Amino acid sequence: MKTLGIIPARYASTRFPGKPLVDLDGKSMIQRVYEQAQKSNLDAVVVATDDERILDHVTGFGGKAVMTGEHHQSGTDRCYEAYTLMGQEFDVVVNIQGDEPFIQPEQIEKVLSCFEQEASQIATLIKRVKNQEELFNPNSPKVVIGAQHQALYFSRHPIPYLRGVEQDQWMEKHAYYKHIGIYGYRSAVLAELTKLAPSALEKAESLEQLRWLEHGYRIVTAITEFETIGIDTPEDVEKALAYLR
Repeated sequence: MKTLGIIPARYASTRFPGKPLVDLDGKSMIQRVYEQAQKSNLDAVVVATDDERILDHVTGFGGKAVMTGEHHQSGTDRCYEAYTLMGQEFDVVVNIQGDEPFIQPEQIEKVLSCFEQEASQIATLIKRVKNQEELFNPNSPKVVIGAQHQALYFSRHPIPYLRGVEQDQWMEKHAYYKHIGIYGYRSAVLAELTKLAPSALEKAESLEQLRWLEHGYRIVTAITEFETIGIDTPEDVEKALAYLR
């Protein structure tokens, strides 16, 4: 199985312009993501960007990067264009978030392991919810899984609803999982996903993966115990620096 890791990295960001190039103790964020991804068993790693500053920076530290269009509505679409620009065939493509400088190689390996099942079309990671704040945080999507660890539904609200149980006791009665946003796709499936129109559930929850479920795609999950630090705002940089030190 030949595998490709793609790291989408946009310069423009409403909350944090230039985020991929922010310095984290001597290395940019995108360089740290790239180097972590290279520690995994991926056959190739590439940054997909729409900005020459990021392209030049990545090639400057010896990384591989491709220039994609500015029109993409999602990281999935950008990933597919990057895959086509590589000019090589890969069986599985892994979409690695460009604002996760501490992603663990083991997490990437977990995603890849999901494709040992022939029925797997898409793979992602989940982590058990540990506290009430996580459970009821709408910015931390939850996922319900089936008997074979396939995703049944994603929601910003805790699901299932436990009838007859006080909310502060829900975690004692049921194992809730939150979604960790790394995806793997079979390359043929990735091509199909880019042709799907936004769906009703996706629009309701603002979660792209619901589009795939609504169209019948199988998303297999693997459980991770790692909690990485994502960088969404300038304030998050201080948390990342504290973690590094």
